[in-house]
Amino acid sequence: MVQTLAAAGELQRDLQRELTYDGLRAAEAKGSKGGRRSAVPPDKTDTVRTAYLQGRSIAALARDHGVSRTAVADLMPDHTTAGREDAPAPELPVTLDMPGKVADFLRTTELEPTERAALDHGVTVRRGQGYTLRVTAAPAVHRQFLARCQPLDGAQGVPAVPAQRKARREYENRVGTLVDPRPEHHS
Repeated sequence: MVQTLAAAGELQRDLQRELTYDGLRAAEAKGSKGGRRSAVPPDKTDTVRTAYLQGRSIAALARDHGVSRTAVADLMPDHTTAGREDAPAPELPVTLDMPGKVADFLRTTELEPTERAALDHGVTVRRGQGYTLRVTAAPAVHRQFLARCQPLDGAQGVPAVPAQRKARREYENRVGTLVDPRPEHHS
C-alpha cells in the first residue's frame, strides 16, 4: 500500500511539474518575462544611463532616484563587452539533471568529443529504481544532447517507449529553461 501511495505521489509531482513548465512556456510565448521588476522605472532608464555617461556617480544617481546603488549599477552597460558589441558572450556551464533513460540512449549514440566528455563526467544520482545523471556543460551542449535524443519520441523508425518519451520530455523541459544568449537575426 505504501508503494501505491508513493507511486501516486510521484505521478502527481510529475504532472504538477509538467503543468508548471507548460504555464511558464505559455507566459513566455505571450511575452511575459519572469523575475522582479527593475527598481528604476523603464521611462527613467535612459536618463540614468545618460547621466552616468556624462560623469554622474552611481551613488548620486541612486540618491536622486531613491533606489539602491546596485539597482543603478545594473542599468549600466557591461564593461567587459564595451566596444565589442559583435563579440558573443561566452556561455557559462550549467548543471542539469538528465534522466537515466536519456543518458543510457545517448551513451549508445555517436557524440562529439565535447558531448562525450560532458556525459562521461556526469555524476550519477540514484532516484528510486532509476537514476539521473547530473551533467555540467554549456547550454549549447545540453541543446545538442536534446537534439540527439529526438528518436526517443518514436521518430525515424525507432519504436517509441513511453518511459523514454517521458524522460526526454522531462529533459526537454529542463533544457527549455535555459536562456539562449544568441540574439535572433531577422532578415
